Amino acid sequence: MNEHLLLDHIRAGGRISRAELARISGLAKNTVSLALANLERAGLVRTSGVRTGAPGPAALLYEVHPEAGFVLALDVGKQFLRGAIGDFSGRIRARCSIRTRARGGHARVAELVGLAESLYARAGVAASDITQTVLGSPGVYDPRRDALSLTTGLAGWGTPQILAELRKAFGDSLMIENDVNAAALAERAHGHGRGVDSFAFVWIGTGIGMGLVLGGRLHRGAHGAAGEIGYLPLNGGPDPGHDDASGSDDTGTADSGSDDSDLDGSETNSSDTKGSETDGGETDGGETDGGETDGGGGALGGVEGDGRVEVGDRGREGGLGRSAFEAAASAAGIVRAARGAGLRGPVSARRVFAAANRGDTVAVAVAAAEAVLVARAVCSVIAVVDPDLTVLGGGVGQAGGLVESVERELRRLAPVVPELRVSALGADAVVDGCLAAGIERTWDRVTAALPAACGADATA
Repeated sequence: MNEHLLLDHIRAGGRISRAELARISGLAKNTVSLALANLERAGLVRTSGVRTGAPGPAALLYEVHPEAGFVLALDVGKQFLRGAIGDFSGRIRARCSIRTRARGGHARVAELVGLAESLYARAGVAASDITQTVLGSPGVYDPRRDALSLTTGLAGWGTPQILAELRKAFGDSLMIENDVNAAALAERAHGHGRGVDSFAFVWIGTGIGMGLVLGGRLHRGAHGAAGEIGYLPLNGGPDPGHDDASGSDDTGTADSGSDDSDLDGSETNSSDTKGSETDGGETDGGETDGGETDGGGGALGGVEGDGRVEVGDRGREGGLGRSAFEAAASAAGIVRAARGAGLRGPVSARRVFAAANRGDTVAVAVAAAEAVLVARAVCSVIAVVDPDLTVLGGGVGQAGGLVESVERELRRLAPVVPELRVSALGADAVVDGCLAAGIERTWDRVTAALPAACGADATA
């Protein structure tokens, strides 16, 4: 359909003239003029100034009409709620984040509604103007059963009543996306995944998860559980190629919290793998950030015992809830390993990785043990999917020096080693991914309705 073709070109090219559209599309100029008139009547494109300075009359320019639709993107986490509103052209009209005080699912829904109302006011739109709402949430949403599961990090969040409340609050357009999948969509739209056919976005923070893009599209799996690598049966057992995590007999570990408690604080949650809570930049009050250490004994505080860290010890305290692997490699697992090695006082992963980069032997051992565990998970992904690229994200995944250590381990473990990068996306990664998903969904709806909309307007 001509209107569909031209709308795609206008979306890709931005402000563009009738003559340029005719040249790019191969359509006759009068055909382009008719299709543009139909799109204008449907409210999907508008004129946007003229181009001067070229021979002949000034060329009228066309662009996507930004108010043809609006997307509400929400990101729900244990400590923060974040949101944004974007228009049909992709421009962000408003952003907002709040610290959650909710202790249960019903209160959290009410807070999301309040956040949305604040966003409406900031963006200058009404709730009825929203054409698509996307919620990034921990857990797995199965559209066939209309059920949300594996939401251990948010009390009461996975019940059918919560889904019903969300749909009542945000309407039938509500789309639920796993938070790490949403962060992967942001990576595809704005980060290292742009133009990459297949990549794995591995999130390491309070929990561990993965978003998998195959053939340029997010792969969710038959039940929505693709990427739940926290369930990999990697128990952190002894590595046959290493005597210990670092190859040294004198090693130690340090911790990581999440939420930027991932790296800064002590409060952890082994299943909330959210972008909004594990990314850099925003930290919770009372977390142990900064350069202070507790007493003497070394860069990270006092060390008791021999400071030795075995990779096999990393999963034992965490039990087999999601998996011993996630219990070991997530932020909380790093904390436990540090304590087990005799580290005392306030310890955080940010301090650990910073100290490792300064050469502190205890911190080096912890970072090395973490690299071994992460490399095992990434190796499993490589062996099955063989992606072009693997991106590490989350508070722990973005820690300085980790990606280089993981790559060294992969050269020993994996059949091939794809390019490894560290995500540069910040605390709004999940929101940005939800916006990207919502705009794509809105475009699909609009283009599917084009024949009826243009036909109805043309005959009106």
